Amino acid sequence: MDTPIHDTPRRTGWTGAAERLITAWAILGGGIILAVVAVNVLTVLGGIIGRPFPGDFELTQMGVAIAAFAFLPYCQLTGANVSADIFTSGAGPRLISIFTLVASVVALLFSILLVRQVFLGMGSQREFSYVTAILSIPTWWAYLAAIPSLVLLVLASAITLLESLRPPSRGNSA
Repeated sequence: MDTPIHDTPRRTGWTGAAERLITAWAILGGGIILAVVAVNVLTVLGGIIGRPFPGDFELTQMGVAIAAFAFLPYCQLTGANVSADIFTSGAGPRLISIFTLVASVVALLFSILLVRQVFLGMGSQREFSYVTAILSIPTWWAYLAAIPSLVLLVLASAITLLESLRPPSRGNSA
C-alpha cells in the first residue's frame, strides 16, 4: 500500500518539481548525517588503536548543522514541524485553517529573514577569515552550504502559504 507521507494532495507542476527537489535535498542531508556517523566511528576505532581522527569534533559540528538546515524545507513542506496541538485540539476546521495560514505567513517571513542573516553572517565569517581550530576549515563554508537549504525553505514556505489560501476540501479523504 502506497501511503503518502503527508495529508496534502499530490503536488503537480512547479510545486511537484519543488517537492521532489526538496525531498532530494533532505535525503542529501541524511547522507551528510551518515558521513558524520562514519567520522565518529573512525574516531572511536582510531582511539582504540592509538590513531585518533583529527578534527572529528569540527566535522561533526559543521556536518550536523548543514544537515539540520537541509531538513528544514522538507519539514515545512510536509507539515512535520513542531506544533502545539493543545491550542488546536478542540478547534474546528475553520480555526485550524486560520492557524495554518498564519503559521505559513510566519514561516515565509522567518525563512526570508534567515536567508538574509545567514548570508550576512557568512560575509562576516569570510571577512575576518575565521577557520576551525584543528583542520583550518573556513567557517564560512558551513554558511555557504546552509544558504541553498534556506532558499528551499523560502520556496517550501511559499508553497505551504499558497496551499493554506485554498479553501479546505469538503470530500472525505480517507
